Amino acid sequence: MPDAPPAPSRRGADLRATLRAWHRDLGFLAVGLTVVYAGSGLAVNHLADWDPNFARVERVHELGPLPSEAPEAVARRVGERLAIRETPLDVFAASPTRLDVVYERRTLHVDPTTGRVVDEAESPRFFLRLANWLHLNRGKRAWIWFADGYAVLLLALAATGVFMLPLRRGLLGRGGLFLLAGVAAPVLYVVLSGGP
Repeated sequence: MPDAPPAPSRRGADLRATLRAWHRDLGFLAVGLTVVYAGSGLAVNHLADWDPNFARVERVHELGPLPSEAPEAVARRVGERLAIRETPLDVFAASPTRLDVVYERRTLHVDPTTGRVVDEAESPRFFLRLANWLHLNRGKRAWIWFADGYAVLLLALAATGVFMLPLRRGLLGRGGLFLLAGVAAPVLYVVLSGGP
């Protein structure tokens, strides 16, 4: 006599176990990209408060009195003493005692009479600068495939997560309330803010 097919509740338990396994494995796969996108998202949400790509750094160098020369010659001498290989974008006398030497990501404020140099620079924020570069798709075409794959991965996580628990503890119970709240939040924001 052939075995009877499993009872529906057993099939449901097997399906939930399979969904849990998929959800777990996909979740581990998503961790790296989630950290990149979440970290970058938090950073760029506050652009008005800070520069998420670069930190402002100020250093003071005491070079001693500099010879009285043309501004460009003083700038060249200071650049050599500080081992700056870049060519300045601009050199100008900001005041009788201050020469400004402007580079792409730093400005030197030089007092030629004392040789005091205030070096204002931008230092890259290592993780955030890379995360923002990826998040804002500065890598262009090749990164689109990774970003699309991550979006599909998040959809798979959402789908497997929704059906992992039995209906009374999942969609038809407390899980359904959380799902509705998650859907309602963006909809209410768009409605209350006047939308795009």
